[in-house]
Amino acid sequence: MLKMLHVKSMLAAAAFVALVAVALPAGASAASLPVHYGSAAEAESIAAELYHPTTVAGANNGCKPSSAHPYPVVLVIATLSDEGSNWVTGAPLLANAGYCVYSFNYGETDLSDFGRIDALGYIEKSAEQLSSFVNQVLSKTKASKVDLVGHSQGGMMPNYYLKFLGGASKVNELIGLAPSNHGTTEDGLVTLLNEFPFAPGLAKLIEFIGAPSLIQQEAGGPFETHLFEGGDTVAGVRYVVIETDHDEVVTPYTNAFLSGPDVTNILLQNQCPSDPVEHIGMASDSPAWQNVLNQLSSSPNPSFTATCTNFGLPL
Repeated sequence: MLKMLHVKSMLAAAAFVALVAVALPAGASAASLPVHYGSAAEAESIAAELYHPTTVAGANNGCKPSSAHPYPVVLVIATLSDEGSNWVTGAPLLANAGYCVYSFNYGETDLSDFGRIDALGYIEKSAEQLSSFVNQVLSKTKASKVDLVGHSQGGMMPNYYLKFLGGASKVNELIGLAPSNHGTTEDGLVTLLNEFPFAPGLAKLIEFIGAPSLIQQEAGGPFETHLFEGGDTVAGVRYVVIETDHDEVVTPYTNAFLSGPDVTNILLQNQCPSDPVEHIGMASDSPAWQNVLNQLSSSPNPSFTATCTNFGLPL
């Protein structure tokens, strides 16, 4: 999460050029939305975060699901992100594939006054926002359930909704892209917070400035312990985790994986050994999204192997 702030600050200067370069042509239809990967997607993402963080092509267009894809797909953003920037690849890709796609922002705090940066609030409150949004989507589409696809915190936070807010009866499948399921050491941050003499004060400072979700995603912390103390999953929901062994935010990367009777854990490098994608880049990695499409189908191919091209960036 801390690295995300650093990367975004370094790349922000390129945002205006990126916005012009990736603007949707006039008259482009939902059936032919452009889909970008890797560096092109990252440029589009930066521009979106600055200029249209609450809209993304392919989502929230009033669609209703088809008989072929009966569950609307709700996209759940990562920490320090927003729907405009997080889903520049995923939303149009899913829409082009015939899915009815919805997305939203959550977890906005006082820190967001510095720009549209979401998913920083208390995760319990963010799960309540997810619950409300799912109810809106179900009411609008008349579907019986939704599928959830989340990145980072967006792949972990829905577990709270499923376990404690009645979400299990409304969700068919939860797919996480590099989800922070069992927390992260953040390259030693947990050790620092636990052992540094002023650790309690530092943790309180992070909460005070408006980013409590960072603390809550610490491996072994109170939130993570409570979330999974009764087991990783609940009955009636399919779970899919898609992870990279180059993840530098969820550390160790195996903390992303879940255990349970209806869980599929996918390591991208088992399919594409040369895929360099790291944590942030997962949102624009073609092999990752190929796996999402396979897992969203009514009968996923258990032997599926992605085509190894259009990798996400190593960041």
